Amino acid sequence: MSESVAVVTGGSTGIGQSICEHLLADGYRVINLARRPASVEHPRLENVAVDLADREATRAAAAAVSARHAVTALVHNAGLIRAALLEDVDLADLDYLSNVHLAAAITLAQAFLPAMKAAHHGRIVLIGSRAALGLQTRSNYAATKCGMTGLARTWALELGQHGITVNCVAPGPIAATEMFHSVIPEGSEKMEKMGASIPVRRLGEPADVARAVMFMIDRGNGFVTGQTLMVCGGSSLGSLAL
Repeated sequence: MSESVAVVTGGSTGIGQSICEHLLADGYRVINLARRPASVEHPRLENVAVDLADREATRAAAAAVSARHAVTALVHNAGLIRAALLEDVDLADLDYLSNVHLAAAITLAQAFLPAMKAAHHGRIVLIGSRAALGLQTRSNYAATKCGMTGLARTWALELGQHGITVNCVAPGPIAATEMFHSVIPEGSEKMEKMGASIPVRRLGEPADVARAVMFMIDRGNGFVTGQTLMVCGGSSLGSLAL
C-alpha cells in the first residue's frame, strides 16, 4: 500500500500539533498548512506557509500540495475567535472567520477530492466547537462553526458513494492551546473553576481531540459520516460560562 498523506491546517501548536503527532505516529505523511511551521520536526512532516484567510493564497497552496501528493485525509483545524458582544460585533471579523473556517475548507476539499475519488477512499474531518451551541461573545465564531457542521452533513451525502467520509469533531474547553489561554490565563483561578464545573471535572487536553480525530480518520470507520462528535467532557450537556 502506498504511503497515506494527510493535510492538517493550523498544525503548528495546540490541538493541531497533537493531531499531526498522532498522524505521524500512525505512519502518515503529514502536510501542515499554517502561518508558521510546527514546533516539532519529523522526516514525514512538511510545513507549508499560508494565510488561510487569503482565498487566493489558500487555493495556490492547495494546488501545489495536490500536485505533489495524493491526499486522502484532510483535517481542517485552523481557527480563531474574534470575541465580541453583539453590540460590538464587526462584520469584517465575520468575513475573516468565514474565510478561515468555511471558504478554506471548501477550497482544500475541492483540491484533494480528485485523489480521494481515484482511491475510492477519503477522510475529511472539520474541527468545529462546542461553542456552536451558544456562548457569550461568540456570534461570529459560533455562526461559522455551525456552518462547518452544515458542510460536513452536506458533503457526507455527496461523497459517501465514493468511499469518502466527512465528520466534525467539536472540542469543548481545551487547555494548553493558544486560543484557550487567550481567554483564560494559565494557572488562574478561573481556569480551575471551569475545570471543576465540567462533568468529568477537568479541562480537555489537545490529545483528547486528536484521538477523536484519529477515530474519524481510521480506514476501518467508513460507516460513520456526517456526524459531529463533541469532545467536551460533558460541557455540551448544559451551559458553560467563561
